[in-house]
Amino acid sequence: MPRFIPRPLDTKYENILAQEWSLARRVATSVIPSPPLTVWEITIPPLFFLNFFRLKRARETMALNFLFTKKLALEAAFNIMEKGKSLEEVKEQLKEKTGNILAADKKGIYSAKIRQKQIQEMEFLMEHYLRLFAAEGKDYAAMLKKAYLQREEYLAFLEKLEKLEKEVYLAAMQTFKSSAAREVARQMEEATYKIRRLDVDRFFPPRPPNQDQ
Repeated sequence: MPRFIPRPLDTKYENILAQEWSLARRVATSVIPSPPLTVWEITIPPLFFLNFFRLKRARETMALNFLFTKKLALEAAFNIMEKGKSLEEVKEQLKEKTGNILAADKKGIYSAKIRQKQIQEMEFLMEHYLRLFAAEGKDYAAMLKKAYLQREEYLAFLEKLEKLEKEVYLAAMQTFKSSAAREVARQMEEATYKIRRLDVDRFFPPRPPNQDQ
């Protein structure tokens, strides 16, 4: 039986998606930390497992929420590379997918404003993912370094992305008018910023200070 060998494009897709999943889960873990164990969780095993799975589910839900726009944009970029679809064609498909979600929402949770801001974020992300797909490299770090030759160039991309993400959060706050929602959004923004800057240092180590006297 012939052995399946993934195409370079498939490998790049999986590497990019794995990086986005890693970021999403680290943000969720930062925003939803593990509470200290109670005496009852120590003495009653089922209670520990119940609370553990509740915590895991909460983090996974937040990670999926964070990943929503990233995954749609990545799939759109992949369709351009794999199927030769035009940028305008995949943009229309994104609008159709999010439009279907909006039409199906009967509780008024997913607003037209949120959708509009998410589309802007996804269109920006598509260009980023296309840049990664076009870059040479066997892993994510290699692709990123080829796509963004300098640390400053990648930081400029992140700053633009974070402004667009903030616009999505602000649109969501117009729907969820609660201090709790605002606090979660603030924590997610803060955690995302810190984790991304740690990754920047890993992918593009800062230059050592000038040692000249």
